[in-house]
This record gives sequence, structure tokens and C-alpha cells, in this order.
Amino acid sequence: MRGLYYCFLVGMLCLDAVHLSRCDSAQPTAPVSQEDMSQQNSPLGQTVTDFTLTNAYGKSVSLSDFENHAMVAVVFLGTECPLAKLYGPRLNELQATFAGQGLMILGINSNKQDSLTELAAYGHRHQISFPLLKDKGNRIADVMKAERTPEVFLLDRNRVVRYHGRIDDQYGVGYSRDKKINSDLEIAIEELASGKPISNPSTEAVGCHIGRVKQVETTGQVTFNKDIAPIFNARCVTCHREGEIAPFTLTCYDDVLGWEDTILEVIDNNRMPPWSADPAHGEFANDARLGETEKQQIADWVDGGMPEGEPGDLPDPPVFTAGWRITPPDQVIAMREMPFEVPAEGIVDYQRFVVDPQWDEDKYIVAAEARPENRSVVHHILVYVIPPGGRRPDLRQVLVGYAPGSLPVELHDGVAIHVQAGSKLLFEMHYTPNGTAQSDLSYAGFCFTEKGNVRKHLQGRIAINPKFEIPAGASNHEVFAHYRAKQDELLISMTPHMHLRGKAFQYEARFPSGATEVLLNVPAYDFNWQLKYILREPRKLPRGTLIECRAIFDNSKYNLHNPDPTRSVRWGDQSWDEMMIGFMDTIPTE
Repeated sequence: MRGLYYCFLVGMLCLDAVHLSRCDSAQPTAPVSQEDMSQQNSPLGQTVTDFTLTNAYGKSVSLSDFENHAMVAVVFLGTECPLAKLYGPRLNELQATFAGQGLMILGINSNKQDSLTELAAYGHRHQISFPLLKDKGNRIADVMKAERTPEVFLLDRNRVVRYHGRIDDQYGVGYSRDKKINSDLEIAIEELASGKPISNPSTEAVGCHIGRVKQVETTGQVTFNKDIAPIFNARCVTCHREGEIAPFTLTCYDDVLGWEDTILEVIDNNRMPPWSADPAHGEFANDARLGETEKQQIADWVDGGMPEGEPGDLPDPPVFTAGWRITPPDQVIAMREMPFEVPAEGIVDYQRFVVDPQWDEDKYIVAAEARPENRSVVHHILVYVIPPGGRRPDLRQVLVGYAPGSLPVELHDGVAIHVQAGSKLLFEMHYTPNGTAQSDLSYAGFCFTEKGNVRKHLQGRIAINPKFEIPAGASNHEVFAHYRAKQDELLISMTPHMHLRGKAFQYEARFPSGATEVLLNVPAYDFNWQLKYILREPRKLPRGTLIECRAIFDNSKYNLHNPDPTRSVRWGDQSWDEMMIGFMDTIPTE
């Protein structure tokens, strides 16, 4: 069946995780008065004394080298952290804008998993114009009490911390705005340069945990090779491997070290693996959740010092198909003639490209696969059918989709998707900038069969309501839509679809017998992870069954995804508008 998932991973193609060029020269010296900072929860008002670190090319760089600069912004960065990638260009802009007022930005990398080679590559890829320094053993991070990447400490002429926190609020964990609302660091620099008190000196730094070297005795019985690698292989490495969109790899022991705090955090708050269905309703073939035993094993492994284990216990890595996962297609169709240029940062809203496949006869599709050319920036692909003579896509006919971890369309037992002659295709592309300019020319492949081989058609069904208005500031606005089965059919899957104000979504069946059943409940909808929920066993919908979809929208200022809580919102194609669609796949029972 159609294996369509969506995902939001502001990551990029990871560098080779082999740790090279680990130079031991220029050991860091203590940068801060220990008695000042170690006893305080906030670094504000504390003095940072001189320190020396090595840059990516082996040169020693000291804080005192910049004594003629009126301000120094110490920013902790990581080479693979998605937010650190996105904010690299922003920091360059700030350095260029305020250099004349005496600003110097110093980027410090304290991650044990990031080598000097990788730090140099980060600087080259993002064209970093300020020094990038390696904090071996995370000594500087420990004394300054830095926890995240990126995290900023803005120092005045006397090297007293005057601002601490984030760069701005455009990007965060799980959300990305089309523009920043609060330019926290920029405002702090302007106020400090003009001699004014900083109006908002402390904000929350969000991002990846710094991958610290920890003095933990390896005593645990849970090992990576025997216990943890099988979990990661089954649950994670589909996306967290080289060449995929996830921001770091989990394919071997050395790759994992340094990411343990981030892994525990995303598991604890249920961000990873992505799965939003309420377990009280329905059983799903593609349920991605970690079991409680698996969660506990990962926690025990970290608490036990993360032992690697015996080499013989390491399972064979999963095998991923490099080429087509379907039978070699009968036809391959590109989304357009020329690649689309993806900018380094910001929001790239949906791009739509109409293609004429030259189908002069009806087509019966038994397999389809959408493939991104550049997996590092493709958030998702949807390929819709535009009926003959039409100008807009038929939302009921999504031929195929792509997102990391999604499955191609493969239909059997005489089931096929019927597309009328003269139809065109609409490629809907959603891109995620990753800090460097990219290009993409995605495509899709299709396998056909003869009409005589087809017994049943896979049907796309929708419960849709385009006539709504979400008031400005409303935090729990309900919208309903319905679908009624006109024949006996089997429900195969459900895909709730909303945009950035989506908060919750539920499918409820009302059967002709009078019985009701919640088929799917998504209490915490996430635009970044819009999943297709494939039923473990198809659910029979007798003729006359009513499917009611109930969506809840949050248009308030407390929704961090919300681009503008001051305006009311109606139906629209782009993510700053809204949609309310309950997608379903069905096949007739006879």
C-alpha cells in the first residue's frame, strides 16, 4: 500500500564519521575564575579570563588575541547539529555587520564526536569568517557551563558576560519560522555597543547537547554491540545513516559517542522515533515507537558508561537498497527540466511543478517510487494526479510520496491505481534548508499492468473541510469533516493533514449498526512529522459508515510553529495558511 510519510529533519548529508586529525597540541587553559562561575547558576556578570585553544588548522588562538575588540561573542557550535548549521550564516552576517563596532565572534566546538577535520569542513561549507576553535575535553564548556549548540555568551570589553542564550527565535527544536521575531543577540550587541543596559540579557539556548567527554567507569552489563546496535538498526538507521537527511549517523559505536544526552532527551520527550498515535486506539503495522524495554536498555547503557562489548556480538548492519526498491520502472518522470535551487537558510514553502507524462491511454499502476536527488534537503515529495482538462490536483489521488523511511507503492493480488488518459502530474516538493545552498531534481518511477490483470482499484478517500476560519489567538479551534462509505470497503490507512497551527486530529467511525469506534487519535499533531498510519489489519467499513474527522488548531502565541498569531487563518496551499484533510486509502471488499 502507499507508504507515504512526512518528516521534518533540519539535517544534512553527514560527513564521514571516521575521527581523524586529533591533534593534542595547544591544550586549553582555564578561561574563567572558577570561584566566580562554578558557584553560580547564571553566567551573567561573571568574568571570563584568558584561554587558549587550537583552531581547525592547528594554530593556537587566545581570547587575549582580541583585546582590542570591544565585544566578544563566544558561541558553542557543533558540526552536525541542525541548528548550528542553520545559524552559521546568521553568525557570519552578525560578524560582518558589527565588526566596525568592535565585535569578534569566536566559535568553540566542545563535542568529543567532532574531529578537527570535521570542524574545518564545517567552516569551509558555511564559509565561516570568524575563528573556529576546538575545546578538547570540553574544559571550556565545563567552566562556562555551556550545555547546547548553539549557545552564546556575549562579553563586554572587560570580558564580563552581559548576554547569554540563543541567537534569535527563528529556529528551534521541532520548529522553523519563515523569519525571526526576536533578534536577541543582535539587539544585545547593539545595546552593548551603544553603552545601554541590555534589555533582555538572558534567553533559553536550544539545540543539541554538547557531546562531553565524561569520566564514567564502564560497569554496565548492557553493551552497544549486543543490546543497543540491534535497537538502532531496527528503529533509527533508516534515517540516521550517511547520505540521509538525519543530522548524525548511528551506524557504529564511534558515531554514537557524544550524542548520548541528545538521544536520551529525544526519547524521553517522545520526539524520536516519530510516532503520534494514541496507543489506546488501533494497532498499526508501521508503529515506530520504542518499547519500554528498549528505552530502559538505552538508559541503562548510558548510565553504565556506554561499553562497546564483544566484537562477536555486533549484528550485521541492515542492508539498504541503493537503486530502485521497486521493479525497474516502466517510466521515470522528473519533477521539472532544471534543478530547483534551495537556499542556505530560511523557509522554502511548497514548490509545485506540473509535468505532462504523455499518458495517451489509461494507466494501471502497480508500483511507484518517488526519489529525491538530494536527500539532504528534501523534506517530502507528493505526486498528485491532475485529471484531464483540470487545473488543480485531485486530492484523492496521491500516486506516491517520499520522506525518509517511507515505503514505495507496491500493489499485489490484482490491485492497481487507475489513472485516466490525458492526466498530468503535480510534484509537490517541500525543502528544508540546511545551512548551505543546494540544488535538487527529484523524480518518480512507475510500473504498469494491463487492464485485464486488475481486479480492484486502490481508492484514495478524503474527509475535507475547506470552509473554516481560525480566529486570531484561538488555542483550541475545532473543525470537522466527514466521509461516508458508499460501498462495503476495507480501510487500509489514514493520514491526518494540517499545517503549522495543527494541534490534534481524530478519526471516528459511526457504523450503520449505531456502534462507534475511534480509529485513530493523534493528541499531539506535529507538522514536522505527518505520518501515514497503516492499519495492522484492514478495518471493514460497511456501506453507510460515516467517518468523522475532528481537527483542533492552535493559532495562539504559545504555538511556537505559528508564523503570526495576530491574524485569522483560512484554507490555503502554503504552510502559513491551513488545511484540514483526513486522507484514507481503501479497497472494495468485492
